[in-house]
Amino acid sequence: MSPPPGWYPDPHAPHLERWWDGTAWTEHRRTPEATAPVPTAAGNSGRAKAVAVTTAAAVLVAAIVTGAVVLGQDDDPEIATATTQAPTTSEPPSPAPTPTTGAPSADDPSVVTDELNGITLPLLDGWVRPKYVADSDVVMTTDGTYDCPGDDGVCRHGLVISRTVTSNDERSPEVLAKEDVKKAAEDAYDRDTIGRRPYGGMESHKVVESGPVAVAGRAGYFVRWKVTTAKGPGGYVQSTVFPSRVGLEAPVCVRYVFDAGEDGPPLADMDRITKGIRSVDDPEGGGGVGSSVGPGPGEGLGG
Repeated sequence: MSPPPGWYPDPHAPHLERWWDGTAWTEHRRTPEATAPVPTAAGNSGRAKAVAVTTAAAVLVAAIVTGAVVLGQDDDPEIATATTQAPTTSEPPSPAPTPTTGAPSADDPSVVTDELNGITLPLLDGWVRPKYVADSDVVMTTDGTYDCPGDDGVCRHGLVISRTVTSNDERSPEVLAKEDVKKAAEDAYDRDTIGRRPYGGMESHKVVESGPVAVAGRAGYFVRWKVTTAKGPGGYVQSTVFPSRVGLEAPVCVRYVFDAGEDGPPLADMDRITKGIRSVDDPEGGGGVGSSVGPGPGEGLGG
């Protein structure tokens, strides 16, 4: 069956879209972002007039050729049986073309983009882009704030932080995740950058989950702690480390800081966000906790 008329990827220039009129390709092309009107056989623009004139000329030539064939039927029987149907200039792709959908872009409201590390992260319900946050590595927060239970200040029930690991030459995601989770817990629940203790200090912690994880198609590792604080319900922190796909492929660490208790975000959001992380140059490559991919050259899971 022939596909219906519409804009489809041009078989000769996949970065463009071309108008399929239901039976053949036309000469109308556009970039995927363009919103040009559907071309018609007649119009007020100069281009439409040019197309109409060209089409009329082609019909006239076809009529002349057909007349010549009919007139010559008595002289040449082979000409009399010749077909007069002109061949099409291009066949539709097989299978039939389908309209392009496109991958999420940096302007997509459902994702946030970490351009430095070349990844996008899904913006789930209840999460917003950071506002009035001093740490430039924070990529999203829960919506709203509350008064910290310890020292004066404003706290948030959830933070997601994405940064490049540059503190040493270590490349093992497992080693780096185990090192980072301690600092992540201290930064979030013990003492802030100006010496305040928004939760009265961190009293204890325990590892609740850890292991290999595939993130944006790369082999990584995660460690999750449950933290008990002097004031407030405490919380959960997780450090997820995986190699970047950009530049020198330096390790990327995505930190999660979730308050415990009924006001904190669902703990499952950590896994949902991890699973939804994508590389900007490979938007189809996903992952998630419990998934794994084979490490690339020089890319181990550590020991």
